[in-house]
Amino acid sequence: MLKALRYFGWPLVVGVLAALLIIQHYPQWVGLPQQEVHLQEAPKFNFSRQGPDSYADAVTSASPAVANLYTTKMVSKPAHPLFEDPQFRRFFGDNLPRQRRMESSLGSAVIMSPEGYLLTNNHVTAGADQIVVALKDGRETLAHLVGSDPETDLAVLKIDLKDLPSITLGRSDNIRIGDVALAIGNPFGVGQTVTMGIISATGRNQLGLNTYEDFIQTDAAINPGNSGGALVDASGNLIGINTAILSKSGGSQGIGFAIPTKLALEVMKAIIEHGSVIRGWLGIEVQPLTQELAESFGLEGRPGIVVAGIYRDSPAQRASLQPGDIILSIDGEPAGDGRRSMNQVARTRPSEKISILVMRNGKELELTAEVGVRPPPSNNGSNGGNGSN
Repeated sequence: MLKALRYFGWPLVVGVLAALLIIQHYPQWVGLPQQEVHLQEAPKFNFSRQGPDSYADAVTSASPAVANLYTTKMVSKPAHPLFEDPQFRRFFGDNLPRQRRMESSLGSAVIMSPEGYLLTNNHVTAGADQIVVALKDGRETLAHLVGSDPETDLAVLKIDLKDLPSITLGRSDNIRIGDVALAIGNPFGVGQTVTMGIISATGRNQLGLNTYEDFIQTDAAINPGNSGGALVDASGNLIGINTAILSKSGGSQGIGFAIPTKLALEVMKAIIEHGSVIRGWLGIEVQPLTQELAESFGLEGRPGIVVAGIYRDSPAQRASLQPGDIILSIDGEPAGDGRRSMNQVARTRPSEKISILVMRNGKELELTAEVGVRPPPSNNGSNGGNGSN
């Protein structure tokens, strides 16, 4: 018996191990269910994929059209700090000697056309008594302000020089997250500087920076003085106007924002043609339709915004809109976001009529409103995420 075990033992062990291997790798052979795992492998190339080792051509193409701005304004201040003391002013009144001094600030601008039109930020030029434009080729000249649009933080300047370089326009609506981006400007007044990064996000809004927000986010370093400069793609085409950063220290932390070329061009053309941007207006304050409200109105899964308030004698009031109405769509476009609907109304020409589908007391009503002209912005700034149409 022992001799038989010694003779047949090793073949049995080998057979059992072989059976286990077969079951593990080919379970379908013995009737067991097969677990498939599909992995996606990168394609094999016979050459190494590399990006350009230099963006010098893009910079050479775009940088001559990016100018430095030096804005100055006269400010009045007391001749002595004692004159600001309330008790002192109580006896001597407000007719105290004051001195005037000049304050200077730095920024950037983009030459958009050979005719001398430049785009920059409104906050760069606001309140300036004098705007000096310094070109990369060494020429300097005074610019006059054609017009500004605080609600998008854009301003248009005009200079009169010959043989002006102008930037090549890119299509900001075709950019993709991950695309290379170059920021060109005059940070901290050190002179024209180029920084590189990628497109981090598109369509950023509800940041509380402007009334109308549709920002390109980039991690290309943007610092004070870059405002109004160019954000270009890897070919040197303009895709945005640098405008703001999010920073706790005041310096770049990899979160910068640019106004897309498409929006900037719309604003520039309107300012050149009319001196300002004329926007459509309904005269309503709206707030989001929360899940709780949607359930209470039986609107689960349907987009909508709630009318929180209506301006007196506004187009909305004349169209019989009421506070508490839920706007479901405007001209057939679902109204699921207050800012998006606000932008839709703003793009509508004043005096045009639009249809508004609302839910009131559980019933759907279709109203018609004649769009009015949006009044100038108040000093209170943006109304955050709710939106005002």
